[in-house]
Amino acid sequence: MAMNNQLLAVVQHIENERGVSREIVLQAIEQAISQAARKNRDVTNDLRVVIDRKDLSLHVFDTLVASDEDTGPGFISIARATRANHGNPVKEGQTIEIEMPASRLGRIAAQTSRQMIMQKIREAERTNTFSEYKDRVGDIVSGTVSAVSHRDTYVTVGKVEMIIPAKERIPTEEYQVGDPIRAIILRVDPDPKGPSVILSRASGKFVEALFRLEVSEIADGVVEIMGVSRDPGFRAKLAVRTSNENVDPVGACVGQRGSRVRTIVNELSGEKIDIVRWNEDIRQYVAQALAPAKLESIEVDPVAPNTVHVVVAADQYSLAIGKRGQNVRLTTKLTGWHIEVRKSMATASFEDQKAEAIKELAETLSVSTAIATQMADAGFLSVDGIADEDEATFISSTGLDEVTAKGIYAAAKAVAELTAAESSEGEEA
Repeated sequence: MAMNNQLLAVVQHIENERGVSREIVLQAIEQAISQAARKNRDVTNDLRVVIDRKDLSLHVFDTLVASDEDTGPGFISIARATRANHGNPVKEGQTIEIEMPASRLGRIAAQTSRQMIMQKIREAERTNTFSEYKDRVGDIVSGTVSAVSHRDTYVTVGKVEMIIPAKERIPTEEYQVGDPIRAIILRVDPDPKGPSVILSRASGKFVEALFRLEVSEIADGVVEIMGVSRDPGFRAKLAVRTSNENVDPVGACVGQRGSRVRTIVNELSGEKIDIVRWNEDIRQYVAQALAPAKLESIEVDPVAPNTVHVVVAADQYSLAIGKRGQNVRLTTKLTGWHIEVRKSMATASFEDQKAEAIKELAETLSVSTAIATQMADAGFLSVDGIADEDEATFISSTGLDEVTAKGIYAAAKAVAELTAAESSEGEEA
């Protein structure tokens, strides 16, 4: 039989434009025609449609019951059944499958099947998209900006339209339709209307993926990424380590004359990247992460969990904190530890020392900053200083009302005694 050129053209078009395989298209056509044809009163529910996979010829089969009377739909005369059965005798009541002209299905069936075919093709597209990308989360894809709407950016990758939500964009970037763009597949959300492939350029995972592409030592597993913290578009910190003593993990990521990290910075539109050497000693890790600030001391809080206290010289304080607290905030996120940065009292001005004393008094004695300031103005800059004075002098010197002053004095005494007891136990141990 001659090739069905019209059907071939339709199948090839769907294959090329929709990315759906030929077999899925043919199955969809068979199922759609069968379902639509069953609405025809002249056929049974056992009707079967088959498309020959070689020449794409369409064949329609129906199962009928042999009858002497040939009473109507679903029945066939014994004589016709015998002829259809290649001359072999057929008994009354016997069922037989015969091929019928496709034209008998009618115009309505053809129109209905066309709608069903397109519906099944769309379902196949959705299934293909989900199957293709659900296992590619974490991969970087390259595409072209197809639309920008309410800060959401739509990107065409191959034949699939993906989306970069507004919160996953780098805030300093602006996109135009037609711009080439790279992003990481963040997740694939199944949806009845079609799966959504969500991309991101703001995620820390995008930075990780870029370093895996650019740094062969990371791709080979020689250098390991231990963490990423990021302020998208402005600054990022990447912690790395290696078990190979002959490899410098930081140098491997920076590259010769900064070539590797420069490529990534350019991809991120100038975002600064600090590459930090990971260390299991949290004090050394924090010192590396807060660089280039020079720290005077780092102490792990003995009471508060996952907290370190950092002391820096007055001229290093702004550098350690960073613009709008960015440096210490990114370090906290990178290490997973809460970091408190204080100025060194040895080099701090009297005003700085007094401000620090007021803060400590307010926190330790659970009083307002105003009351702590009033005590500091009276010369009481520490809990021990209050406890060493007699109650009457403390009340008269601070000018606080008697009830408040007595409560604070009692609290200061209790804290001082507790501290002294803890120190005594530590010395005995």
